[in-house]
This record gives sequence, C-alpha cells and structure tokens, in this order.
Amino acid sequence: MDFYQKNYNAMEQPTLNTHNKQEYPPMHTAEHILNQTMIRIFGCERSRNNHIERKKSKCDYTLAMAPTLEQITEIEKRVNEIISQNLPVTVEFISRSEVPDNVDLSKLPEDASQTLRIVRIGNYDTCACIGLHVNNTSEIGRFRIISTDFQNNTLRIRFKLDE
Repeated sequence: MDFYQKNYNAMEQPTLNTHNKQEYPPMHTAEHILNQTMIRIFGCERSRNNHIERKKSKCDYTLAMAPTLEQITEIEKRVNEIISQNLPVTVEFISRSEVPDNVDLSKLPEDASQTLRIVRIGNYDTCACIGLHVNNTSEIGRFRIISTDFQNNTLRIRFKLDE
C-alpha cells in the first residue's frame, strides 16, 4: 500500500504548506506541459519565473541561445499535441523520501512539509505542486504562444488559451 492510500484509508489529511494564490486550472496545467516541453526540446530547467493568469501568462527560461522561429512553432505544436491526448491529471501525496528522481525539488521553500503533493500529467510530466489543475488535458483548450523575446539568456514566452 503506498503512502497516499495509507493516508486516505486512515482518513488522515496530509499537511501541506499554504498556497498564496488561486491559479486558473487550465492555464496552470498548460504551464506544466510547457515546462516539460521546454525541458525536452532544449534540456533547460522548468521556468525560473512565471506569471500565470486566466487571460494570458508568461514563463521565463534560461537558454544559451535564442530559439529560432521554427523552434517556437515546434514548442506550440508539441504542447497542443500533449493537450490533445486527453491525458489524466492526477495528484498523489508522498513523503520526500519517496519522490521520484526526475522530480526537481530545488524550488521548494525551505520550510516545505515532509509530505509533498505530486502532480502527474499522464506519463508526460511529474512535479511537486500545490496549485489547482484540471482533471484531464481535454479541459485545457488550445495553447497559443502570443509573443516571445530573448534577452540576457532569458527566453520569455507569453501565451494564452483559446477555449
């Protein structure tokens, strides 16, 4: 029996850190998919800075070189391909010692709890997150990059969702 089942079978609610904002679940889930897409295309880390809102959002990535227009088009295409797969978005509560090796914990606050909330988007992305998400990628809509700029090794991607 895994940690999640043990907690819920015992009717215990895991204690997590408080969250300071309410994301729009489709946009926040799209951000997870964009992050994993950037990792897979460029080998970079998840966004180092982001601002996720209902109407439009932005994410910043550290890259050695500015991406080409073809690469930007490929990012949008791949994100939409993942969204169109109607992948389940699931949540699991696990202890830090059980976190998979591919989950980056470097951005967690120092006082983060020992129990972490892991969000999975099918087999595409897994990360620790306490935000709001959709139940299935079919609830996201079409992802569209509305602009990009590159300065000082930082790629800023601005995007929105067409419902």
